[in-house]
Amino acid sequence: MHTAPASAHRAAAAALNGLPEHRRELFGLRLDRWWQELDDGLQAVYPKAAADTLARRLVDLAARAFAERDPDLARLDAVRTLGPDWFQSPRTIGYAAYTDRFAGDLSGLHERIPYLRELGVTYLHLMPLLQPRAGDNDGGYAVQDYRAVRADLGTVDDLRKLATALRAAGISLVLDLVLNHVAAEHAWAVAARAGDLDKRDYFHVYPDRTVPDVYERTLPEVFPDFAPGNFTWDDDLRAWVWTTFNAWQWDLNWANPQVFYEFAAIVLFLANLGVEVVRLDAIAFLWKRLGTDSQNQPEVHALTQALRSVARIACPALLFKAEAIVGPTDLVQYLGRGRHHGKVSDLAYHNSLMVQIWSMLAAGDARLAAHALRALPPIPSTTAWITYLRCHDDIGWAIDPADAAAVGVDGWRHQQYLSDYYTGQFPGSPARGLVFQFNPGTGDRRISGMAAALTGVPRNEGPGSAVASVAAASGADADSEPLDLAVRRLLLGYAVVLGWGGVPVIWMGDELALDNDADWAEDPAHAEDNRWTHRPPMDWARAAARHDPDTVAGRVYAGLRHLIETRSRLEQLHASIAADILELSDPGILPVARNHPSGLLLGLYNVADTWRPWPGWRLDGPGLRSGVDALTGKAPDWGDDDNLWLAPYSAVWLVARA
Repeated sequence: MHTAPASAHRAAAAALNGLPEHRRELFGLRLDRWWQELDDGLQAVYPKAAADTLARRLVDLAARAFAERDPDLARLDAVRTLGPDWFQSPRTIGYAAYTDRFAGDLSGLHERIPYLRELGVTYLHLMPLLQPRAGDNDGGYAVQDYRAVRADLGTVDDLRKLATALRAAGISLVLDLVLNHVAAEHAWAVAARAGDLDKRDYFHVYPDRTVPDVYERTLPEVFPDFAPGNFTWDDDLRAWVWTTFNAWQWDLNWANPQVFYEFAAIVLFLANLGVEVVRLDAIAFLWKRLGTDSQNQPEVHALTQALRSVARIACPALLFKAEAIVGPTDLVQYLGRGRHHGKVSDLAYHNSLMVQIWSMLAAGDARLAAHALRALPPIPSTTAWITYLRCHDDIGWAIDPADAAAVGVDGWRHQQYLSDYYTGQFPGSPARGLVFQFNPGTGDRRISGMAAALTGVPRNEGPGSAVASVAAASGADADSEPLDLAVRRLLLGYAVVLGWGGVPVIWMGDELALDNDADWAEDPAHAEDNRWTHRPPMDWARAAARHDPDTVAGRVYAGLRHLIETRSRLEQLHASIAADILELSDPGILPVARNHPSGLLLGLYNVADTWRPWPGWRLDGPGLRSGVDALTGKAPDWGDDDNLWLAPYSAVWLVARA
């Protein structure tokens, strides 16, 4: 029996006319499978008549995209339908980069595919490359045209060719889709300013400050330094328009069903180019509600569920990734809880894990991290976290005050300590980060900086970054302890990221311990945004030394490559297996258990700068006393005191002996 109504099947039949019967039947089966989730999502947001009309239009849209899908992509749909956990595999490794800074342009990226394959990458996130506004554009997140590519990077056809080449190499292409706002120069905004009332309703427009002022009472400021407030006066509109991020980024009105339809069409357009994952940027901000911070509203999850259902019907190989950098209690919602369980996004950034890794490395203490991470609700087994040490954005200290208080820590003071530590202001700190967006009202200071700079890997000047040269530049010996500890900190951070499960993503250059870009402010378009310090051009001369063990690049690359290779063999790191934080025995060691049917993996991470013990008796119950460290293939270091001892900033992935 059909689960989709006859009217939906009739809409599909008209669009699929001329296709072979087996193709039409396949679409009908998908429509039946995903109809209820589509309809439920729309009905939760829009009035019934509007939701019904929109649903029929979306079925027609999906059917047309299905009919136009390239045969190779249609085959990928079948493969992914048969193996829906493909992205959860421990062999999945992500890499994120700006196209121009990594390879010059889309054509140049073809030449770098062997480099990515050597590292083990199967998932490539290229930072915003759809046509942005000219000048300052928030790193590409002020999109002027969703169906065009930045001219300096190539064309839409170049993007299609790159996606095809990556797919042939076993690498999934990931692109950003900015949902919350468009550039003020986007055709919709231009039409609105010209008097098009339909397009005016694509945005939140107010004739005076009455309503905006009420909203402002509960709205935070995202960029208080250079974009205070959340509304901007526009002379052509003769009205105030909602602009959460910048005056030239106009927030969209998702209460208008036509906005939903427009983005559904964009999603399907990108999928048919060969994009396999869309990163839903600024998704937390989609729905506005008076008296709240207008983030994480229930409608956001219903909208995402409906949008994902459209994609599942037309192109099930496509995944959704939520960019929701929100508080820990809100984070799990983006993978689906309650009635949206497993129906929202397939992937979401584990912002809390990233923050807690940096907290542990600064404090040399795992107690806060253990409590905070243990408190997170479980995620649907069909989804996965994106785990990462660094990304293109700043680091905000999203630490729940209640989590901090539970372990005897003042949350606000700890955030201040972390900001001091990672900008090198705290005595003894080796970090070289920069303060981003200081808010004098709250004391909030976010942090910019490459992972190598934040972990204290000494500055490097020459290609290859020889250990002796780096150590000399920092006033240390070639085999100095500070240098060794800095490299250990960097690799330990990635050991937690790769040992957590989910999809680990490496930020471009971290595999080579690439330093901050000292010239970040030279480009006038970036001069006010120090996040560009951790968006440096790729140093290919440095990359050429990646196999030289006498260079910092070589040491870090070999260490990270070994983690990746080891991870790929461990079934316990499949993303469907939950990470279980055990009770601590030593405040310096974070214990993470992963209980797979094939056996237990116990990850032990020493976040302190001294040797720390793990009691042998705690390995008796799980049968790991005679186990081996998967990272070395050997038994770990046992002391005469019946303790397993971990070196400073080291990791052990303990498994039963085969």
